Amino acid sequence: MSASAVHSLWTMASAAAPQDQIDKIDTPTIEYGQLSPTLIVIGAAVLGILIEAFVPRKSRYYAQVFVAVVALTAAFAAVVGLAATGYGTTKAHIAAMGAIAVDGPALFLQGTILLAGLVAIFTFAERRLDPVAHGKRVDSFAAQAGATPGSEGEQAATKAGFTTTEVFPLALFAIGGMLVFPSANDLLTLFIALEVFSLPLYLLCALARRKRLMSQEAAVKYFLLGSFSSAFLLFGIALLYGYAGSVSYGTIAKVIDGSVQEVNPALADTMGNDALLLIGAAMIVMGLLFKVGAVPFHMWTPDVYEGAPTPVTGFMAAATKVAAFGALLRLLYVVLPGLRWDWRPVMWGVVILTMLAGAIVAITQTDIKRLLAYSSIAHAGFILAGVIAMNPDGISSVLFYLGAYSFVTIGAFAVVTLVRDAGGEATHLSKWAGLGRRSPLVAAVFAVFLLAFAGIPLTSGFSGKFAVFKAAAEGGAGALVVVGVISSAIAAFFYIRVIVLMFFSEPKADGPTVAVPSPLTMTAIGVGVAVTLVLGVAPQYFLDLANQAGVFVR
Repeated sequence: MSASAVHSLWTMASAAAPQDQIDKIDTPTIEYGQLSPTLIVIGAAVLGILIEAFVPRKSRYYAQVFVAVVALTAAFAAVVGLAATGYGTTKAHIAAMGAIAVDGPALFLQGTILLAGLVAIFTFAERRLDPVAHGKRVDSFAAQAGATPGSEGEQAATKAGFTTTEVFPLALFAIGGMLVFPSANDLLTLFIALEVFSLPLYLLCALARRKRLMSQEAAVKYFLLGSFSSAFLLFGIALLYGYAGSVSYGTIAKVIDGSVQEVNPALADTMGNDALLLIGAAMIVMGLLFKVGAVPFHMWTPDVYEGAPTPVTGFMAAATKVAAFGALLRLLYVVLPGLRWDWRPVMWGVVILTMLAGAIVAITQTDIKRLLAYSSIAHAGFILAGVIAMNPDGISSVLFYLGAYSFVTIGAFAVVTLVRDAGGEATHLSKWAGLGRRSPLVAAVFAVFLLAFAGIPLTSGFSGKFAVFKAAAEGGAGALVVVGVISSAIAAFFYIRVIVLMFFSEPKADGPTVAVPSPLTMTAIGVGVAVTLVLGVAPQYFLDLANQAGVFVR
């Protein structure tokens, strides 16, 4: 077709359209105040990149830690401010041209992610655990990320005392993506948020100072399997768009329940096709189940948890779970409640498999990080039991569980960084024998975290499990609660086995030492213990808070 023909077609089309429609393009309205938590974190991440470019190497560490801590604190204050002015309850609405929901679950989960991120940043910044190398303090991260493991370049970087301070802006970008993920109100925003927080995590996993090859292998596995999950999610989004003619959560929900009358003419042939709906919804849920580490999409979890630098493992285990469960809750409760008879039976199977597989396989583990990885898979199953309750208590119990679980997890991995031998962290369980006699305080703190994971009364784990199982039972999933209690009993076996190993075994002569951390790691562990005990002994205030926050805006 010639250019003149195209031009005449265009002029004919424009003549057919009323003049006011041609001239008028609506300017987007963005509620910057309501998006401020995310904007503060992303802004600080960009500032962190500029610090890497322009600040002298010896000052970068302090500048990056300062910027990260200030940004996360300010963003948390912004979340509290929004909640206090009623955006979690009476003023809850859809912001940013329909892309972001500002409501109770979004603000609760964002607050949890920011606090968990802040505590995790303290473990990232720890520089007293490794012995001083060439007169310089070093952290858990590679001297020079781009250098080949064992090469002359890496040895020269280590000798010069270099440190990879880029981990702080990477962590901030990941937290920024995680803040958007549970509050996304359309499928494209969901996908962009997923990529924004996944890509920095792939990089962070590859940056361990010790065991570089293992760390890089973990990052490659995570990247390849994460790409699969992203592809599933994107393909599911395409199919749901074909089904509903929109990527907006509200519109898709209306098409599913049959309350939308107007049909997009370009999609008239496919709109309302149930095959597209079922396959698309299944693919999106698969992508999210991968992120939470549910069976059978859990294969990456043990290898990545073991290979990644331990501070990154703690951050990932806590914050990613919170963000991914938030997104899954919003998808199932806002977009797909009309499909519950289709997805609930499948999710029952996923929940049972996840609880049992996580608990049973953990018994066979000999590495403490792999054991905690399988424990996190079992916990994903417990949280999913609350997700499929499909009642208001289901939402609030999941919010409470995520808040309680994230701090226990970061605290537990912070303790793992303290137990060291000549090769770095001593993660083999045999090395932990007799730790309670060598270092009673560290062993006692770790025992508190293990008891919380096991769900023993007077810990946050018990309050969380009780809330989730109660919601599931009221939602008609009593059989799931029975499986959950059996899984908890199996899991309690290997947690208590580690406690027995620490306190009732003879320490070995060549056993590991417990490094004395700086106040940063002490703070991370202290916060973990405090949250574990407070939520265990007096959980009611926080349960009420989760209850108030448990209503999605539609």
